[in-house]
Amino acid sequence: MERTEADVDWEHVQATPEFQQLRRRRRGFVFPMSATFLAWYLLYVLLADYAHAFMSAHLWGNITVGLVLGLAQFLTTFVVTALYVRFANRKLDPLAAELRAEYGG
Repeated sequence: MERTEADVDWEHVQATPEFQQLRRRRRGFVFPMSATFLAWYLLYVLLADYAHAFMSAHLWGNITVGLVLGLAQFLTTFVVTALYVRFANRKLDPLAAELRAEYGG
């Protein structure tokens, strides 16, 4: 007989070492990556506000440092997303699958 979600003692699942390991792994990636991305974004905002000469320096034609760094913000978002997907596929999903298999969630 398959367990339903109501049959699972979620407090017990959260207390298991496997679940704690899953949380540690996720936090070990998400918190440093979020802090790094936010620091990078804050640097961009501060440069845009206080380093006008630097940000308006022309690199090629009408392409400025500010434009390149602004577009790099978008690129960074895609890179962080790809890194997280790769990390989750390799480190989080196998452990989550084990938990699902054991507790039928």
